[in-house]
Amino acid sequence: MSLTEELVARCFRAVEDTGPDPDAAHLDDSDYEAMVDALEAKLPATEPLWLFGYGSLIWKPEIDHVEERVAVARGWHRSFCMKMTRWRGTKDQPGLMMALDRGGQCKGVAFRLGDGDRRQQLDKLLRREVTLKPTSYHPRLLTLASDSGPLKGLAFVINRKGTTYAGPLDEDEVVERLATCCGHWGSGADYLYNTVKNL
Repeated sequence: MSLTEELVARCFRAVEDTGPDPDAAHLDDSDYEAMVDALEAKLPATEPLWLFGYGSLIWKPEIDHVEERVAVARGWHRSFCMKMTRWRGTKDQPGLMMALDRGGQCKGVAFRLGDGDRRQQLDKLLRREVTLKPTSYHPRLLTLASDSGPLKGLAFVINRKGTTYAGPLDEDEVVERLATCCGHWGSGADYLYNTVKNL
């Protein structure tokens, strides 16, 4: 990997968090409750709950889990296709984050969540990953391949109809945005470096 910590550090600049976009529509408690209901209806109650991480969830899962497995999602690929006007970008200089988009395959990490309160776990995950209306992601159950056999995992895939979908971008534009855009969580270069380092 030619991206180094020294190069990542050169991309950083201090950016103040201006808070949630007042012009954007945000999900409320009733939205999250409905989303959890929909997911619980799809998830077999007798099977363990797995979460597929392909970006920051790999190196910053912030979830209680009891097992990890390297896994591959076939039919989906990791793509810098999500526009960020907060966190790792600003309204003036929108950054990019990765999402799962259609086609190809993606290697990541599957986390098996504990057998505690599934509803509470799902609510916490949704509040971390999905905040806007329309949502940036669709939570979706995928069949994942692992050395221990196939498993069903919850993944967050890009909503191509959402306002944060950046569409397919050419490599030069992605590289430029990762190198120049920064938010209060850091740069896109830092995000890429940590993801690759922890794969």
